[in-house]
Amino acid sequence: MILVCGEALIDLFIHANPDGGLKAEPVAGGSPYNVAIGLARLGSRSAYFGGLSRDAFGTLLAAGLAKEGVDLTYSPRLANPSTLVIVSLDAAGVPTYRFIGEGAADRALTPANLPAKLPDDLAAITFGSLSMGVEPTGSAYLDLAIREKGKRVISVDPNLRASVVGDIGRWRVRQDAFIACANIVKASVEDIEGTYGPEASVDAVAANWLKLGASLAVVTRGDKGATGFHAAGHRVEMPGRKVKVIDTVGAGDTFHAALLNHFERTRRLTPSGLAALSRDEFATALEFAAAAAAVTCTRRGADMPTAADVMAELAR
Repeated sequence: MILVCGEALIDLFIHANPDGGLKAEPVAGGSPYNVAIGLARLGSRSAYFGGLSRDAFGTLLAAGLAKEGVDLTYSPRLANPSTLVIVSLDAAGVPTYRFIGEGAADRALTPANLPAKLPDDLAAITFGSLSMGVEPTGSAYLDLAIREKGKRVISVDPNLRASVVGDIGRWRVRQDAFIACANIVKASVEDIEGTYGPEASVDAVAANWLKLGASLAVVTRGDKGATGFHAAGHRVEMPGRKVKVIDTVGAGDTFHAALLNHFERTRRLTPSGLAALSRDEFATALEFAAAAAAVTCTRRGADMPTAADVMAELAR
């Protein structure tokens, strides 16, 4: 099983009507929410650990996870409202986000909500996105990461939301604290530029993450593919796949879920297994994850692929 920690929220997509005006479409979302569903669709047992509101949106989120077979044992229902995100897409299908979530359920977890003990068959825990940088949830999740470090794989996708986390200097400190617990770090080049500045060297940043203790770091570059770095010295360049893009919503989340699913299926989802990963194994994992993300890009919204969808894309 893989436990996914972080926010579940409502993406409110804004579309222009042909005859003028705007229409809004509420869609269940949030990066960790997408990862939990992505894992389930790919065939992994996944569980979600995050605060869910008792309001209508929270009920929608819980139902969406349950429908996909995601375990909700670790998801407390809270009186706080659900976070809303206003999503607008540009002509290339690239989204911009505006968050409305002060005091929301996904930001309200405290250390008291942490499970006292996790099951022995829990192979990995993922952390990511705005939940790492807001309080009290960020501190609660960090406590869990520190507690479980070394016992099972820790995977971190910063997925920076600068408008929510505020001070970037404070965010860097928090991000590094999570990465110091991690075996896997997956980030986009936009995350790196937003955190370290537009002139930041991807190679230098990845090297620092490995120095902090990660076995592997993967930096995604949109349609340009991804670069993988391994503590043993492996470097893998995975080119992007040519597909007809509808939008890129959920592509990074799909990549993260597919990477974990691949390592689980190949029996490498352990701290020692990842540390011993060969270059060829690393390249195969990145190819699978890139194909999965490409499938999502051919669909509207974060419509995560099944394993059969990914195999079809690889065959193509």
